[in-house]
Amino acid sequence: MKTIVNPPRSSWSKLTKRPVSSLDAIEDQLKTVFEDVQSRGDSAVLDYTNQFDGVHLKSIQVSKHEIEVAKTRISDSLKSAINHARINIERFHKTQQRESEVIETTPGVFCWQESRPIDRVGLYIPGGTAPLFSTVLMLAIPAKIAGCSEIVICTPPKKDGSVAEEILYTADLCGVTKIFKVGGMQAIAAMTFGTPTIPKVYKIFGPGNQYVTAAKQYALKYGVAIDMPAGPSELLVVADAVSNAQYIASDLLSQAEHGSDSQVVLVSLSLDKLVEVEAEVYRQLKELPRKHLASMAISNSKLICFDNKQNALDFINAYAPEHFIICNSDEEFFVNGILNAGSVFVGPYTPESAGDYASGTNHTLPTNGYAKNYSGVSLDSFTRLVSFQKLSADGLRNLGETIEVMAEAEGLFAHKNAVSLRLKDLEK
Repeated sequence: MKTIVNPPRSSWSKLTKRPVSSLDAIEDQLKTVFEDVQSRGDSAVLDYTNQFDGVHLKSIQVSKHEIEVAKTRISDSLKSAINHARINIERFHKTQQRESEVIETTPGVFCWQESRPIDRVGLYIPGGTAPLFSTVLMLAIPAKIAGCSEIVICTPPKKDGSVAEEILYTADLCGVTKIFKVGGMQAIAAMTFGTPTIPKVYKIFGPGNQYVTAAKQYALKYGVAIDMPAGPSELLVVADAVSNAQYIASDLLSQAEHGSDSQVVLVSLSLDKLVEVEAEVYRQLKELPRKHLASMAISNSKLICFDNKQNALDFINAYAPEHFIICNSDEEFFVNGILNAGSVFVGPYTPESAGDYASGTNHTLPTNGYAKNYSGVSLDSFTRLVSFQKLSADGLRNLGETIEVMAEAEGLFAHKNAVSLRLKDLEK
């Protein structure tokens, strides 16, 4: 872990940089995979699954039988936990439903907006070393509330060609339409173009590694929307002299164990606290089953000390963390001052794990500094707002001259004529 004390602002750009590959670095490979999947469909998907994942599949789609078997193998305690999380996530996202309100902008001129679901959505659920069934909850629940008619999941298969039972159980619980055993770039390409088996979708959601993130951005070239650039996970904690070092260390490690490319940062107003937390990190690390992954992330982590809280806050906003934990005695200062963060966890009893699983907020969040201009997934992510307007005869009389004058000034006389013709008829 690298300790940095009062870094000058001129160095912040370098300190806030994430260790991720650019789209340019793998664009040739992306182009090859996308064009191949577009051309050969399922055959290309199967070939790349064999090449990249080392899994030889005969069938891409998960069968109903596989889902039913998975449901019998999930413990009652896990079923109860998943259902508890489902209820909280549903409660939080249902509060985001909006009512349509008709506004009369000018007498006789009525305007309103109505929410419409995105018809077909694709959810990418990471598998591999940690099958994230919690991400199924975070994406499928708001998709269902929004009214998306087709909800498709792509998730990498295990080495035996199966999908994690927890993912299958949770997907079925949330009303997912179809589940496919495919991950990586080939999954994003398949959902972008559609294959004989995998439907083409209108928007792709979900986190993933650098290749998945790059593939999602590449999919934009083909007219498919994405939720956000969501790559390797990251966490920033702000602490001070009275913060609990054990709690902070556990939070840093909870993100580090996601993978070797995860990034964790501790900002503190106390140098002694940095030393204390670092020792605690290495003590707890020894006990983790995934310590081989966590240790690589921890080796790239940063411990940064500032001598005043305004500099600390300014740095945090410059970093724009995916997850931001306020473990500091002046909670109000950081709560009110944070501008750029995906999700904020306030106080010593609010671990980041709460948002990852069951508090109710969504854990699909912008990374790599994109919290400056992207929000995390919400109900709005699965909908579009369609605007409506209706003019009565009096409304056109009241607004007509304004439209005519503006259209003529822009030289768009057909626009003006569309109003003038109607006004003449009304005069008759």
